[in-house]
Amino acid sequence: MSHLRWAEHLWFEVVLLGRPAVGPVFDEPEDSDMRVEGVPLAKLLDDYDRQVAVSNEIFAGRSLDDVGRHPDFEASGASLRWIMFHMIEETARHAGHLDAIRELLDGRTGHY
Repeated sequence: MSHLRWAEHLWFEVVLLGRPAVGPVFDEPEDSDMRVEGVPLAKLLDDYDRQVAVSNEIFAGRSLDDVGRHPDFEASGASLRWIMFHMIEETARHAGHLDAIRELLDGRTGHY
């Protein structure tokens, strides 16, 4: 959840809007956005919900053809359309990881 929160921040606030690159995604050690020892799940979920709300506000009313503005990120040439598809892909990938972990923990598979 932390990684998804910071991925939303990176793509919408930093790459698209050109805001400063701050947070664990940009600091050492590598993958620090995934290190959440001692952080309650409820806080991780709340942080993600708040970040998604920010992302929703950012892309509301913008053209899907708008491109990023951050001068230090090569990915800033990406359109909002590409960023949105990338975030769908990123979220689906990690939701699949979480589902596989849940299956290992409780033994249930599928929807039934």
